[in-house]
Amino acid sequence: MSDTLLKPVAAWRSFDGWVKRFEHRSEVLDCDMVFGVYLPPQAEQGPVPALWWLSGLTCTDENFLQKAGAQKLAAELGMALVCPDTSPRGTDLPGEHDDWDFGSGAGFYVNATREPWSRHYRMYDYVTRELPTLAESALPLDGRRSISGHSMGGHGALICALREPERWHSVSAFSPICHPSRCQWGIKAFSHYLGDDRNDWAEWDATQLVTHVDKQLPILIDQGGDDEFLGDQLKPGSLEQACICTHHPLEINLREGYDHSYYFVASFIDDHLRHHGRALGLG
Repeated sequence: MSDTLLKPVAAWRSFDGWVKRFEHRSEVLDCDMVFGVYLPPQAEQGPVPALWWLSGLTCTDENFLQKAGAQKLAAELGMALVCPDTSPRGTDLPGEHDDWDFGSGAGFYVNATREPWSRHYRMYDYVTRELPTLAESALPLDGRRSISGHSMGGHGALICALREPERWHSVSAFSPICHPSRCQWGIKAFSHYLGDDRNDWAEWDATQLVTHVDKQLPILIDQGGDDEFLGDQLKPGSLEQACICTHHPLEINLREGYDHSYYFVASFIDDHLRHHGRALGLG
């Protein structure tokens, strides 16, 4: 790998570090992709660990770095922030752009097995294999990784950590879709990407995955009490019950008065950065 595989798109100075965006060709997704990264000032002296952030429905690589206010503490800790996009781009498959909760902006971090999605919609392999290999080869990242995300991205963070805990030092989520096999967002996405056999969905569902993991990474979740999607789409209670049954370490903070927005994420992002910083051996 070489930094010549990354085409710089933009750069902004931030808390003595840099917010940067890069474009690259993804062989896994068979399209061109853009991702964002915050490199703290310590990265100018040598490689640093990274928190990988997965965003939610309709989002791109840009929303977290623009809205969460994470750069200040990340700079103090010496933690990079890596923000992939949420779906393949420019593929223009039939029906891909028709609905906000499926297709473009809604990759659900699974490896699709059903045509026509299986050619491009392999977001799990992209965020766990291809992009880490590329980013860690071309940027000052030392290979230590933690993972977090919001909503659909919270689902993505959970399944990444539960499927392959050896790849991550820690995991957290804001308002994650905890039981996608039992909510309309997940049913819609999984039936298209994976087919109608619900047995095939289990390996992409955090509530089902948590019952048979080899290594238990403690899970930190923040959930807004006034989140309009709490009851019918997110279902944190299902994950909580599964964790109780399997003695999987889980901390869920129900934040009264908070909704599903980035105002909520920004209010508690520092708690999550410190959680990951401890696991990564920072400050």
